Amino acid sequence: MRLQRWLAIGSGLLSVVVLSFAGSGGGGGGIGGTGGMRLAVTDAPACGYEQVNVTVNKLRVHSHADAGTSDAGWSDIVLSPPRRIDLLTLQNGLVELLGETQLSAGHYSQIRMVLSDNSKATPLANSVVPSGQAEAALDTPGSSTSGIKIKLDADVADGQVVDVVLDFDACKSVVSAGKSGHYKLKPVITAIPLVTGSGQGVVGYVDPSLPMPQTRVAVQSNGVQVKATTPDASGKFVLYPVPVGSYDLVVTADGRVTAIVTGVPVDTTAYTSVNTADSPIVPGVAALGSRTVGGLVSPATATARGWQQLTGGPAVEVGFGSVDAQTGAYSLALPIDAPWTAVYAPQQTAITFTVDEQAAGQYTLEAASGSKVKTKPVDVRLPVPPVNFTWP
Repeated sequence: MRLQRWLAIGSGLLSVVVLSFAGSGGGGGGIGGTGGMRLAVTDAPACGYEQVNVTVNKLRVHSHADAGTSDAGWSDIVLSPPRRIDLLTLQNGLVELLGETQLSAGHYSQIRMVLSDNSKATPLANSVVPSGQAEAALDTPGSSTSGIKIKLDADVADGQVVDVVLDFDACKSVVSAGKSGHYKLKPVITAIPLVTGSGQGVVGYVDPSLPMPQTRVAVQSNGVQVKATTPDASGKFVLYPVPVGSYDLVVTADGRVTAIVTGVPVDTTAYTSVNTADSPIVPGVAALGSRTVGGLVSPATATARGWQQLTGGPAVEVGFGSVDAQTGAYSLALPIDAPWTAVYAPQQTAITFTVDEQAAGQYTLEAASGSKVKTKPVDVRLPVPPVNFTWP
């Protein structure tokens, strides 16, 4: 079952379809009383895939961040039958409700998402459909036994049900393994508690003539993506849920310059409207195009991305390079032209951008392996030789 939020632009009113599911109880935070937790899933855009399918078998909640799977105190939500979900259908404010469990009141720090195995009976329980290609199995090592471990920071009060959305970043979670034709799940999932029934979202419009499947709108904090989506055919984008705070809105599209709106607030009272359909964001044509940069990372489990420091402003991530799980090769395309920047203003209809000429072509490539991070500056106005990152 899916739960869609509709925003009445101008009035700030939000209608929510609330669905209740029975779940199994147990576990506890240990402060007395009983509450509950309702879990849902949503997704960010995927890079180069038409479908990313996972089959959810069970969700588990625990009060301790370091609890093992065999420890006491787990509360389970069992999906019967297991539910196969195409994550790429869950964008632009759409979430799918998975279930609900009763919990002792207290603080909870860990979720485990247990997936079903690919088997002879269901060989494509977990799968991907690369763009223009046939469906292929998605390997999910450990996901059907110990489950995918997800950090949680949520309080359950006596007599209350807490809603938590699991934001599954399919782009960063699926990696290919060389020419083998195999795909592996390296899950990147964020648990976002909902503290409001009417806020925690950003809505706006981009030019509907943009190449929409390749257009990405994201809110970022200190150069780290928090939530992303692909706009619908009308150019409308809905970023939900987003934790309360202040963000930079980053629009990237094939053949266009990067457009950034800084200082976009997110609160608990209503969605933040960035602009109107009559005055969409229209990133300029990238006259100089983009340059593909890449290299090798070792170990191949590392990640790679490219970010840009704006003049007198924040850094923003412009490109993410999927790392081949077998070879460690990565590549990402970065616009050569200068980015456009603007500052958010309440109740604005049109956004006026300024060209940041000093930032043109200037990027930092970053690779991360666990908690270790390495960076190298590059100027994509000229050809860039391979950039390799290695950890001993």
